[in-house]
Amino acid sequence: MRIGILGGTFNPPHIGHLICAQEAHVQLRLDAVLLIPARVPPHKAVEDEPGPRHRLELCRLAIADDERLRVSALEIERDGPSYTVATLEELHACAPESELYLIVGGDVARGLPTWHQPERVLSLSTLAVASRRGTARGAVEAALATLPGGERAKFFAMPRIGISSTLVRRRVREGLPIRYLVPDAVAAYIERNRLYGGRQ
Repeated sequence: MRIGILGGTFNPPHIGHLICAQEAHVQLRLDAVLLIPARVPPHKAVEDEPGPRHRLELCRLAIADDERLRVSALEIERDGPSYTVATLEELHACAPESELYLIVGGDVARGLPTWHQPERVLSLSTLAVASRRGTARGAVEAALATLPGGERAKFFAMPRIGISSTLVRRRVREGLPIRYLVPDAVAAYIERNRLYGGRQ
């Protein structure tokens, strides 16, 4: 199987995440895409953290009944920083016959040489880079060229979507609607559990 891995804090997951997963699935002919929320991101703290379990449930609600997408609690259940290399090693051990595609944005791909064990990351997976404005493909390719396996990276087109989790959280705090920015089930869960400082 060809499995895409889309990691992140998903705080909360929004339609940009889902469209990215869909485009990777279609353009790279993947069998499935796994959304894997991080317990403790190694590079930055989770802002307005509602708790890992809430973020995991939000991901499950976000994908609903889309058979192309799945959610993994692998990083939520593992203690310590959520290093991608450890996640890939665990997935590879569970399904050694599967091809893993690590889905990242161009800005993240460009910074891959600074990651924890980047060579190992690229030996366990093929990098799947979402092409979007702001980071030139040439700059990404130049950064990846410094790493063995970087030349195997696949690029896929990603529509420009000006939505971020930060925007969603801010709108919740300000009492503004988030419908159409996130799936309805995600919006309902946020309201029901009073996440992100929403007005009561």
